[in-house]
Amino acid sequence: MTSANQRFKAKIDNKTYTFVGKSSVEHMKTVTELMNEQLNQLKELSPDIDKADAAILLAFNAFSEQVKLQNKVNQLEKKDYKE
Repeated sequence: MTSANQRFKAKIDNKTYTFVGKSSVEHMKTVTELMNEQLNQLKELSPDIDKADAAILLAFNAFSEQVKLQNKVNQLEKKDYKE
């Protein structure tokens, strides 16, 4: 991570977005690639899905994964605390 905010242009689902943040360019490229991969998977599974519904499903999946990972972190922290 860098200490100053920087701009990053990302092409997601054939639309260009500009994000501002402290994350590295490598991080932002990885996130962009992952988003495009998952959007493409959603479109393959549901070819008639519109962009708004695909975005909602993508966000839902991302938050679901975040909750799962946070639960794992919490369990590991409890385990370390007990030891």
